[in-house]
Amino acid sequence: MRGLRLVPEETKVNFIDKRVLAFIVSFIILSGSIITTVKDGLNFGIDFTGGTVIEVRTPEVPDLGALRQELNGLGLGAISIQEFGQPDDLLIRLPEQVGDAESAKERDSCLEHSKAEFCPASAQQVAIEKVRVTLDAKFEGQIDYRRTEFVGPQVGKELKRQGMYAVFFSLLGILAYVWFRFEWQFGVAAIVALAHDAIATVGLFALTQLEFNLSTVAAILMIAGYSINDTVVVFDRLRENLRKYKKMPLPELFNLSVNQMLARTLMTSVTTLLALVALYVFGGEVIRDFVYALIFGIIIGTYSSVFIASPVLLYMNIRRSDVAPKESEPQEA
Repeated sequence: MRGLRLVPEETKVNFIDKRVLAFIVSFIILSGSIITTVKDGLNFGIDFTGGTVIEVRTPEVPDLGALRQELNGLGLGAISIQEFGQPDDLLIRLPEQVGDAESAKERDSCLEHSKAEFCPASAQQVAIEKVRVTLDAKFEGQIDYRRTEFVGPQVGKELKRQGMYAVFFSLLGILAYVWFRFEWQFGVAAIVALAHDAIATVGLFALTQLEFNLSTVAAILMIAGYSINDTVVVFDRLRENLRKYKKMPLPELFNLSVNQMLARTLMTSVTTLLALVALYVFGGEVIRDFVYALIFGIIIGTYSSVFIASPVLLYMNIRRSDVAPKESEPQEA
């Protein structure tokens, strides 16, 4: 009894011959991503911009649309509301208020000489109080405030910088690993593919204006790890074939290698996507953006492993002498 196959055995798709078309498609995607990011910017979450997170439990399942409209009518900026586990558990995010840094300094200065009740509240505290009053009026004071967390603007800037460092050093580490594991040409080709995936994912968030936060950075790092795993598998087969087939033209050899690993690549991607789609549908609002980024990343990462990494390597002037065969490996006569 034969198992399920997503692709037939011994496929002979000419991926390398389609590299120009793939490069054009990728150029359009990357150009659009960069232009959209520069023009519209990213919708940074409280993790990066500063603000307040309020977790509450309501006495009944609320109408999120009506509640969101009511809170946004307070003039406190774009307030986001999402379910947090149960339908009656809500996570309310308030952006940092204009002038909050100055008002906070005034309050701190006042507290050095007076009691708290005699000092003016900061702009952020005033915003929190407005939200609490609105919620108490709507739910007749039966709402349970479970936690209130504030992220200052300086902390947000630090988290943004650390997130950029995390992505940069991760790519640098991957380059070093692939360079050590293979040859420098393989490392450069792998980094080109990973940068392609990262820029495309950031462009998606700029286009959709979904919240870009620390979870999104984690998703980008996971996408890089997943993509490099696919790419390394293809590169490993490429290196074996470079050692084995001494007379086969390089474009033909590259096509052979990609086709040999195509079934494995697609099966891994499809099974991962099945799990991610289930999380997207049933996982709730809290992780939806994170899973959304991963779904897109798996698709774009699979595409780059097949259509970008190998064709770029072909242009890197890779030579058979760079991957000298081991004595135990069979070679083509």
